[in-house]
Amino acid sequence: MITQYAGIAPNRDLLLLKQLGKKLRGRSFLHVNSTREGGGVAEILQRMIPLIQSLDIDARWEVIQGDARFYDTTKKVHNALQGNPEAITEKMWKHYLEVNRANAQKLDLGADAVLIHDPQPAPLVSFRKRGKWFWRCHIDMSNPYPDVFKQIEAHCKKYLAAIFSVARFTRAISTTEYIIAPSIDPLSEKNRELSEHEIREVAERLGIPGDRPILLQVSRFDRFKDPIGVINAYKIVKKYNDCILVLAGSPATDDPEGAEVLEEVRSYAADDPDIHILLLPPFSDRDVNALQRMATVVLQKSVKEGFGLTVSEAMWKGKPFIGGAVGGIPLQVAHGVTGFLVHSVDGAAFRIRQYLNNPEMARRMGEAGREYVRNSFLITRQARDYLSLWFAETHRQKGPVHELF
Repeated sequence: MITQYAGIAPNRDLLLLKQLGKKLRGRSFLHVNSTREGGGVAEILQRMIPLIQSLDIDARWEVIQGDARFYDTTKKVHNALQGNPEAITEKMWKHYLEVNRANAQKLDLGADAVLIHDPQPAPLVSFRKRGKWFWRCHIDMSNPYPDVFKQIEAHCKKYLAAIFSVARFTRAISTTEYIIAPSIDPLSEKNRELSEHEIREVAERLGIPGDRPILLQVSRFDRFKDPIGVINAYKIVKKYNDCILVLAGSPATDDPEGAEVLEEVRSYAADDPDIHILLLPPFSDRDVNALQRMATVVLQKSVKEGFGLTVSEAMWKGKPFIGGAVGGIPLQVAHGVTGFLVHSVDGAAFRIRQYLNNPEMARRMGEAGREYVRNSFLITRQARDYLSLWFAETHRQKGPVHELF
């Protein structure tokens, strides 16, 4: 499988992956998260597990199960760790632990290395039997609500190490901390090249007209993604440049607020026929790919963001990009070179018009963005980093990693 990335991903990543595969061959690597569909974590794991398996490493993926009370609590935890004040009662924390205890009894958690993703399954570390356990934080925890952080930290410090996407997301946790950025898979259905016929078929089926510039944001219907702000930016642009807006997203089983936010967005956009709001079924990867490729400008105007895979997805397709200057978006966007970072609705509208009125600049920045993603945010680099971390922690006492090859 790894040979399929030759000529696409940097050769240095492929060579190191092969070496790590030889060193870790036959060992087991378990990932655990809270959903198989919706959101960036599930999307990465769907592609990364077979990639690591192709190196003869026994990679597996388990998903914890919870009820509505559990997901309501973990959504509040998610929001609180990103800075929102949230009231989580002792009863809710108790149920959170009980659900994790029940999952620990049901799931096979035995592996040489275990990577637990995000706060939902964080308490599983208390039930470990063997192997090296790492906690992977995908959200911006730079300014968490203190009471909730204290509860989660009690679990995190039991891990061998914590992994964050961006350095400034980290908090002082009494365990080793690493920085590993997420990634996209250039060979996935969401990112592979599409023919003009395939793009046109999706546009016709979803009712997206091709007679005017298309502004696009793809994300969960989540207030942190600021879909209302995107609509307001579009309305400013519309006064000067005729265009249409597409807001597209899929539901996630671990996000109980999604339906409520979707209704808010639909209500806000109700009287404008040029705003297309699409609730796509899970695994609509080809449709998202086509939407991104038919777009004139792609936005991710988040006000909070863990990383934002849609940023790299759009840039990989050479699209002019505008992102909120928050979370992991600035890591992916060199302002003024590979895209624009904005802090307000007015700023987003200004940059959209700049792209629409200067196609040559838009093309040049799109090309720079694609090359930046190729070197920094493809799945081969992230798999390399995970395996390197595991290998380094396994041989911590034996000297520098480069001397072990």
